[in-house]
Amino acid sequence: MIPVLLALVSCSQGIKEDATQQNAQTMFNPIEGKVKLMNLDPGHFHAALVQKQMYDQVDPAVHVYAPEGPEVESYLASIGDYNSRTEDPTSWDLKVYTGDDFLEKMLGEKPGNVMVVSGNNAKKTEYILEAVKQGIYVLADKPMVISPEKYPMLEEAFAVAEEKGVLIYDIMTERYEITTMIQKELSQIPEVFGELLKGNPGDPSITKESVHHFFKYVSGKALVRPPWFFDVKQQGEGITDVATHLVDLIQWEAFPGVVLEKEDVEIISARRWSTGLTTAMFEKVTGLSAFPEFLMKDVKDDTLKVFSNGEINYTLKGIHAKVSVIWNFEAPEGTGDTHYSIMKGSRCNLVIRQGAEEGYRPMLYIEHTGPQNPESYATSLKEAVNGKLAEKYPGVQLKQLEKGNWLLEIPEEYKVGHEAHFGQVTGKFLEFVKSGSIPAWEIPNMIVKYHTTTEGMKKAMETSQ
Repeated sequence: MIPVLLALVSCSQGIKEDATQQNAQTMFNPIEGKVKLMNLDPGHFHAALVQKQMYDQVDPAVHVYAPEGPEVESYLASIGDYNSRTEDPTSWDLKVYTGDDFLEKMLGEKPGNVMVVSGNNAKKTEYILEAVKQGIYVLADKPMVISPEKYPMLEEAFAVAEEKGVLIYDIMTERYEITTMIQKELSQIPEVFGELLKGNPGDPSITKESVHHFFKYVSGKALVRPPWFFDVKQQGEGITDVATHLVDLIQWEAFPGVVLEKEDVEIISARRWSTGLTTAMFEKVTGLSAFPEFLMKDVKDDTLKVFSNGEINYTLKGIHAKVSVIWNFEAPEGTGDTHYSIMKGSRCNLVIRQGAEEGYRPMLYIEHTGPQNPESYATSLKEAVNGKLAEKYPGVQLKQLEKGNWLLEIPEEYKVGHEAHFGQVTGKFLEFVKSGSIPAWEIPNMIVKYHTTTEGMKKAMETSQ
């Protein structure tokens, strides 16, 4: 196996990517012929979203291994809906095994070469390790690890995958959200953004906040969550679950193409807090009229306390960053999950907002901060948007707000929605599998990402004691 090329050249704040480093590849054994999927314990609706479309490279026969229960039944129903829909139906042929020995059965039969895993996170790290030991590729929903104690096991899984010549890849859908993609693009245009500021703990250079809701609609239907989703020992706390996306985006946007190391991360502070669910709320989202016994440890005064919320303040290569995850029970009517992001440069702030003013749809703002005079900066900004940016994203336009502030208007065709992002990530994974190579930064940066979330979890637990 060809080793990962780690050499970097010096650059301003480490932000500009070196062409040699960008082109370096990690090599593994490409899959000959069709990719054959094995879906292990599809207990989260993300497992079905991977199969919302067909892929030329993937065999339509998919082997499913799961314990009996409503989670696998929900997955099977979703695939059935995709297969029977009028417009662009899928043609998946599911081969289903249910039983408590589902992992052993999959490893023993091994009818496929790629394992998709999206469900209960309590044993997900073990599943990944056992799969790669058998030479199976892994496409994993986030998070791949939810506790500091199991982080070394994930590192071992990556080491075994390298030894076996297979690939582990996690599903980072937020990289495909168009405002985030363009925020990254603009941050790499010096005439627009300048240089990424260093920031400080009270005023981070990069802030990302994600607000989610326990009750919501997916593919037009009210989402029914399994009861274990509300047990942080099985689903993970906010810091090690949703924060995975936010930490990934900070690495991806601020240091594109740069191989990161664990030593580049310093956790400054972290905290965690709970969202309370009454029995009525719990029944609405799970269908169960009472809390199961395994959740009673988290019930206080007839209210389930779910530690789904968290915040990490940290530095990455000296740049101050903050990620926050908030879970409410239900969004106001007509709204949904929201995202806030700001990147602070020496010339402007790039801000994504998704509040009431935006109709709860993400929108990207450019706020001039200096040192150019507003007229000169406006000229530079318009040239960049109408030139470099429009070449890559035809149709984008600037809308002047007040002096020094703009909204970037993005054509609707780019706003494909969260569910479609799963197909985009899967397509990228399949490209890697076919070529037998992946950009050199992807694997080490996955390792750093989970180091950040688990160390943040450790710090939050220390603070809350």
